[in-house]
Amino acid sequence: MKLVIESLSKTYANGVAALKDVSLTLTNGMFGLLGPNGAGKSSLMRTIATLQEADKGSIFLDDLDVLQEKTKVRQLLGYLPQEFGVYPKISAERMLDHIAQLKGVGNKGERKDLVLSLLENVNLLKDRKKHLGTYSGGMKQRFGIAQALIGDPKLIIVDEPTAGLDPAERNRFYNLLSQLGENTIVILSTHIVEDVSTLCSNFAIICQGEVLYSGDPETAVAEMNGRIFSKAINKSEIGFYKDDYNVISTQLKTGQLHIRVLQENAPGNGFEPAVPNLEDVYFSNIATRVDVNTI
Repeated sequence: MKLVIESLSKTYANGVAALKDVSLTLTNGMFGLLGPNGAGKSSLMRTIATLQEADKGSIFLDDLDVLQEKTKVRQLLGYLPQEFGVYPKISAERMLDHIAQLKGVGNKGERKDLVLSLLENVNLLKDRKKHLGTYSGGMKQRFGIAQALIGDPKLIIVDEPTAGLDPAERNRFYNLLSQLGENTIVILSTHIVEDVSTLCSNFAIICQGEVLYSGDPETAVAEMNGRIFSKAINKSEIGFYKDDYNVISTQLKTGQLHIRVLQENAPGNGFEPAVPNLEDVYFSNIATRVDVNTI
């Protein structure tokens, strides 16, 4: 499968330009979408998921026109938004069975096997008879993951999927997505850079509605070799360093502010060479648009 997004733009009624001429090409595997809050990630995913119209541009899933053939797209889609509701007085097992019917799984025995398998994969098998209204936030999130995987989707979109999950549940979910990504396009929107570095074969950075970078994580990090330097300073000195250096990120540790700068040559002045990582790629792209002290 191939998802081709060309020159996609969307401006809301309040004048906010959520998407500005976005173009991306995705193939099977996990694709990470990185960006700060309000960057346009959710707007992009809602448009791909046929939940809102675009002002201009096109999206094709192979030969399928996503913006025009919405019903056909929805039959191939698994979608987990950042926020979603549940029917509080229905059990997880019954609700998943109903969704499977809507997705075209007509055989009762096949549906039962599918539902039980999904519940086991998201660690909800023992809670399958409980009403969804009694679920904790993390349990609801795991239920949402299960419903997104029904119907053997060819395109899976998950928006901040690990909110409310503990580390073990998060690993379990990502292992599941990684397996699916072998034959499926999986779009993972997250602010956790490490997840993209570990899981995704390709990614894009989006900020203020624009794609600032797209490529594979390994190449992106390699481009930073020999260009990242770090130093511990007093918090009061940050203004001076921001005036004189290209500060891309800051982190407070044990009372001192550790800064990382992007420079073509060693800056001296106590800076030490640092091993680059995907966070450096991310911050270097958005630093001119978002104050590093507020990231």
